[in-house]
Amino acid sequence: MITLKEALKLNKEELNKFKEDLKTKIEANKDLNAYIDVNNIGDGVPIAIKDNIQVKNWSVTSASNILQGYIAPYNATVIEKMSEAGLSPFGRCNMDEFAMGSTTESSFYGKTQNPHAKDRVPGGSSGGSAAAVGAGLAIAALGSDTGGSIRQPASYCGIVGMKPTYGRVSRYGLGAYASSLDQIGPLTQNVEDAAILYDIISGSDDKDSTNAKMDDKVTPNLNPEKKLRIAVLPQYVKDASDDVKDAYEKATQALKDAGHEVIECDLMDAKYDISAYYITATAEATTNLARYDGIRYGNRVEGKNLEETFIKTRSEGFGDEVKRRILLGNFVLSSGYYEAYYVKAQKTRHIIKDEYAKIFENVDLILSPVAPTVAPKFGELKNPMDMYLSDIYTISVNLAGLPAISLPITKNTDGMPVGLQLIAKAYDEQTLFDGALSLEKTINYKG
Repeated sequence: MITLKEALKLNKEELNKFKEDLKTKIEANKDLNAYIDVNNIGDGVPIAIKDNIQVKNWSVTSASNILQGYIAPYNATVIEKMSEAGLSPFGRCNMDEFAMGSTTESSFYGKTQNPHAKDRVPGGSSGGSAAAVGAGLAIAALGSDTGGSIRQPASYCGIVGMKPTYGRVSRYGLGAYASSLDQIGPLTQNVEDAAILYDIISGSDDKDSTNAKMDDKVTPNLNPEKKLRIAVLPQYVKDASDDVKDAYEKATQALKDAGHEVIECDLMDAKYDISAYYITATAEATTNLARYDGIRYGNRVEGKNLEETFIKTRSEGFGDEVKRRILLGNFVLSSGYYEAYYVKAQKTRHIIKDEYAKIFENVDLILSPVAPTVAPKFGELKNPMDMYLSDIYTISVNLAGLPAISLPITKNTDGMPVGLQLIAKAYDEQTLFDGALSLEKTINYKG
């Protein structure tokens, strides 16, 4: 598969030939279920799009039954920016329903397979996007990251996945799961492609009130030779699998070999991150999903009256995981429990943000695991709590609004990729990409 950087240099004839070949390859790998459908719109370089990002005249469903039949009436800002830069949306990628999940098993369209082992999950919720890139069925893809939903599937599928600082990429046109946590970001074959796609989709947007209104670019200034201070977290990794621990040691040594200063630091127990995240995310999801009632758009199940129509539509339209999170969100926002749960979660979120800020007083980047294990087999995470715990290393980044990038480090004895993430202070994407490019060059991962 050619890289994004190479694809941007193709002429029109070469690009059309590449797209036809890509369609053929996608059709031959339909069993992977990475794509929901393929829609070649525009003349640009083809980019796969997660099914919760609005593309005008596409069916956009967030992989849910309740949105079957909905056609997007406008483009998300990231799609407009892509088009202006010579890229075009090429196909809808599978995902966990409304981005709620870590395995892409909750999709209305069925599960997506991991391109490295078809009996294993590709991660989630951007599992379709990650699997498409990992299998060579996409040059690059867009996903969304609420608590690790770009970085975790990127790690499982052996590719690069980047979550920008909150506000650096417009959320206008993104089907929101949790509005204070979500960010759109790139999934690519390498770090440089991630920087290129990040530069294209980031920047000012008046349509998004949370947008940072910053237009600086990182690609022209990429410098893998810059020496950085990088924090490692020995205690934080103690509960990870041996595969992840081995990758962490390998990456730590690679950073030293590249001339970076490695400093040991501590982060508080990630169990507090899990609690704060799921209270915050489900509370916001409950509010965001209230609009799906069968009246304004999407599927409708008729009842005897308006109330019964609401109940039937939502009961049949939402899957089990979405219902579970709606119930939890309503519980933590209820009058008897708001102070005990939601307010405490926001206080904990502030503590997490302050803890990161303290570490970044002395370092430029933090090296962290992405997930406790390699990609699990289908059915291994049947218990919802096990699935939630698979996000233990990624969610604090979203709670603090920081940028982070996952990149492949090695493979275990079964041939499954093991990825790690680098985390930077808010709005310092330049240092994040510089450090990631340095680590990528030193590790020299072979996919």
